[in-house]
Amino acid sequence: MKSKSTAIVICFFLGGIGIHKFYLGENLAGLLYLLFCWTFIPSLIAFVEFFLLIFMSDSDFNIKYNKSTIEGYSGGAVSAQDATRALADLKKLYDSGVITAEEYEEKRQKLLKSL
Repeated sequence: MKSKSTAIVICFFLGGIGIHKFYLGENLAGLLYLLFCWTFIPSLIAFVEFFLLIFMSDSDFNIKYNKSTIEGYSGGAVSAQDATRALADLKKLYDSGVITAEEYEEKRQKLLKSL
């Protein structure tokens, strides 16, 4: 599981050559940073990304980089707070008729097993 604080430190010190992109699993972007590091453009972009990472919430970081989304659930651990929020959202979808009872129950079971 990727750490937000580690990503921030790597982005600050090695962002100009794209090491933070490799750490975050964005290998193509990391390769582009490496190829164009001599232009200093990746350094400027990494500087902006540094602040974006600092101000990104932990749950947004986990959803984006640790793939712990509920909709596209991959089987990894989900925090109790995230699961509770997802269950409430799932119930709203079911109550409004967007998903069927079978879909609701299947997704609910996945969430409960992830805790």
